[in-house]
Amino acid sequence: MTSPDALQLFYHGTRADLVPGDLIAPGYSSNYGQRKKASWVYLTGTLEAAIWGAELAAGEGAGRIYIVEPTGPIVDDPNLTDKKFPGNPTRSYRSQAPLRVTGEVAEWQGHPPEQLQAMKDHIERLREQGVEAID
Repeated sequence: MTSPDALQLFYHGTRADLVPGDLIAPGYSSNYGQRKKASWVYLTGTLEAAIWGAELAAGEGAGRIYIVEPTGPIVDDPNLTDKKFPGNPTRSYRSQAPLRVTGEVAEWQGHPPEQLQAMKDHIERLREQGVEAID
């Protein structure tokens, strides 16, 4: 279990239209792989990682970045903290408890179109190879 600083801000990037007080809970289809129901919800301590989440989220709505607070324990996200980024420099976490929306980042800058397309192409190659998110 991770014990972040009490003043740490956490973010969640998505396409869902939420308001403060809403809960983001496990049980929805994952944005990746075969889109299985996720048993975790994901959060990050960096705006950069949340921007990727918002830009890569499945769905038709605009990307949104919410400020969230965990309602239970959080752990390092093994999808990003195994061999890819040892030590969790991306401050990427997950929880089986819901995240409470406390606000929204109204203005943020997305990645350049060519960088976003390169990431989408990479994710598609992983999908074709059968690589799934660690659950």
